[in-house]
Amino acid sequence: MTVVQRINGGLRRVPAWPVYGLGFGWMGWLFYMGIGGRLGPEPVETLEHLYGELALQLLVLGLAVTPLRRFTGVSLMKFRRQIGLMAFYFLTAHVLVWAVLDVQSLSRVWADIVERPYITIGMAGLLALVPLALTSNNYAIRKLGPLRWRKLHRLAYPAVLLGALHYIWLVKGFEIEPLLYAGVIVLLLLLRVDAGRARTVLGAGASFGR
Repeated sequence: MTVVQRINGGLRRVPAWPVYGLGFGWMGWLFYMGIGGRLGPEPVETLEHLYGELALQLLVLGLAVTPLRRFTGVSLMKFRRQIGLMAFYFLTAHVLVWAVLDVQSLSRVWADIVERPYITIGMAGLLALVPLALTSNNYAIRKLGPLRWRKLHRLAYPAVLLGALHYIWLVKGFEIEPLLYAGVIVLLLLLRVDAGRARTVLGAGASFGR
């Protein structure tokens, strides 16, 4: 048995639901740290940033699942739904901390969305993920059909790009970290495009052969 087979065998024995426990547990712990004044002199801003960055990291991890399986054989497919939903929940928490604890005014929230491009972009990314979160269940797959469901869930691609652009635009001055996220995201998307083209070519070849 190879190392990859052992890893996949171990992963098959691990249930997917603990991803939610770990995600919500970490979310709650960070909030507790914030209200306890243990996130530095600007706890609201720090909490807002941490939630947003964790959401982006989970989106990147979700994008990496397919290339990881294709190039290494290691499969995290059974956890992909939970990873995507936790990304959405962390992003929602990021927006709520910003709106409720930071801005604290519905009129100002709306004004910021309209007048500040980086916030407009961030909200567009969140809205793109809403239909994905609502349809991340077996009932939605049955109702939509696998083909339409997969097409709908391609909204994850523009959503993660908008998230990366939001992060780049948000920071003041030149910082390498947001650019690294953007570079990894673009690379993962290119790998997925290449995989899609390969499947198209192989499919055409199979049809031609028949």
